[in-house]
Amino acid sequence: MTALIDLELPDSEQARLAALHEYQLLDEPADDELEAVVRVAAMVADVPQATLNLIDANRQCQLTAIGFEPGEQPRSESMCDVHFLAGETIQIPDASKNPLYASNPYVDGRLGSVRFYASTSLITPSGYVLGTLCVFEEHRVRTLSERQMARLADLGEIVVGLFERRRQARLAADLTARAERAHKFIDTMLETVEVGIAAADEHGRMTVLNRTARRWAGIEDDHTTPLEEVRPHFRIYRPDGVTRLGPGEGPLARAMRGDPIDGAEMVIETADDERITVLATGRSLYADSGERIGAVVALTDVTQDRVYRRRLEQAHAEVAQREEQLQAAVIELERSNDELEGFAAAVSHDLVRPLAGAHGYLDLLDEEYSDQMDARAAKWVGGALRAVERMQQLVQALLSYARAGHAPCQPGEVDLNAVVDQVSADLRTLIETAGAEIVVQGGLPMITGDKTLLRQLLQNLVDNAIKYRHPDRSPVVQISCTVEPDGWHLSIADNGIGIPAEHRDRIFDMFAQVDPDSRKGHGIGLSTCLRIVERHNGVIQLDDSPSGGTVVRLTLPMVQQPDRTRGPNPFAPDGPDLGSHTDIG
Repeated sequence: MTALIDLELPDSEQARLAALHEYQLLDEPADDELEAVVRVAAMVADVPQATLNLIDANRQCQLTAIGFEPGEQPRSESMCDVHFLAGETIQIPDASKNPLYASNPYVDGRLGSVRFYASTSLITPSGYVLGTLCVFEEHRVRTLSERQMARLADLGEIVVGLFERRRQARLAADLTARAERAHKFIDTMLETVEVGIAAADEHGRMTVLNRTARRWAGIEDDHTTPLEEVRPHFRIYRPDGVTRLGPGEGPLARAMRGDPIDGAEMVIETADDERITVLATGRSLYADSGERIGAVVALTDVTQDRVYRRRLEQAHAEVAQREEQLQAAVIELERSNDELEGFAAAVSHDLVRPLAGAHGYLDLLDEEYSDQMDARAAKWVGGALRAVERMQQLVQALLSYARAGHAPCQPGEVDLNAVVDQVSADLRTLIETAGAEIVVQGGLPMITGDKTLLRQLLQNLVDNAIKYRHPDRSPVVQISCTVEPDGWHLSIADNGIGIPAEHRDRIFDMFAQVDPDSRKGHGIGLSTCLRIVERHNGVIQLDDSPSGGTVVRLTLPMVQQPDRTRGPNPFAPDGPDLGSHTDIG
């Protein structure tokens, strides 16, 4: 809404009041044309109340109104007084929520409960604002379209034209010539309205048939064509576009019978064989005596709106269908993943005992018959032992991955300092062998999460940082944690060989490895880490470390919800403690 203009010079208000009084409209009854315009305004806005207001120094005078008896009010209580001097066409969808209107007695319940309000200022050709043409509705919040707002502004100009015609008629010596010019002015206004407007008198003879309506009908510029002669030019159909309206079913004929029409949808076949969808609004016109003196109909072209609506409905239907297909695919994928994880766990468990047996027999063979084997046989036995050990590590990694996805996530308070101590103890042999150093920066906080899963997460990351160390320097793993608005930010940085940027998008995939030939891991560890972080509704990212290695950045929400979507894997066997060392590379 345009802000209220502060008229600093008293002479400006005096000049406006002089222009208002020059029209001699205050306290005078409105003529039929003004009443018709107000009715059209109510129909265009599709509201039950409309009024034509003039505002003088101390009061608001309602010349005519639809939906209530016109009268006058103190200017201080007028809703129109808030904005009318700005000379704009405005709308307030909910006056009770607008600070400029909420305390008005016609809004807050003292005199009324207006919610929707719209108006256009009545500006004279000399630039003076006389009042407003306003439409409103109680108890209902709504918004007019740009087209409706434009039509309301058009009707405001028509009202000013009627005022001007009356003034010109009064001032002119030749009343007939002045009246003709005023009619010409009004006709010009009607010709600019992109809404088909037709009005007829009590005898059914057309009094108004504007340019838009004539264009649709393809008839000459004769405003006084009898209704029965106009009707054949309007090929009007029901909303299906097939069933043609019969005699007496057209909107103007219905309005002539006193049948009010509110937003009735119909299809018009124009003279150019174009089919357009319109919304028809019509009312009978009555004299002050109550005698019916004709009817008026407004036809608003909503063809593009309907095309857009149909496309939108079709798009919604397609989106809904795709959502159903996607949901079905997600359900099937979850079921498939569950079966695959259960299968992996079951197979891994079944492989533990045979592999342990094979390893034991190879140890015995190497121990008991080493002095009887030549160099080739000893090499073969050593190779077999290493292959079995690698297979045992792969089986253990698969078990850890399956349990990370199926073990229930039980959030609680977790002391990260204690978790780091436990991880250091579990990896003591690896740490001492590599000469590694674990550095905790600034102390670690208590966070919320599953203690067992977080311990496995940190152990896997520290194990990776040491395992993939740089050959020219001793491993240093730096662990830190800060609190940010979006959660806990946990960082594990190393000075190892690093992960090239082109591999970071796929490194969390199952069995993904940067250097498979190094045979340092199985490509399961980071996949397991990703699972654990996702179980905590967190995010894991990789970046370059200032010391030349890799920084793993974890973001974990401060509040964790218990995981109810997964239970224990019925296929997962009893196995080693998840906190124990696993080969996760």
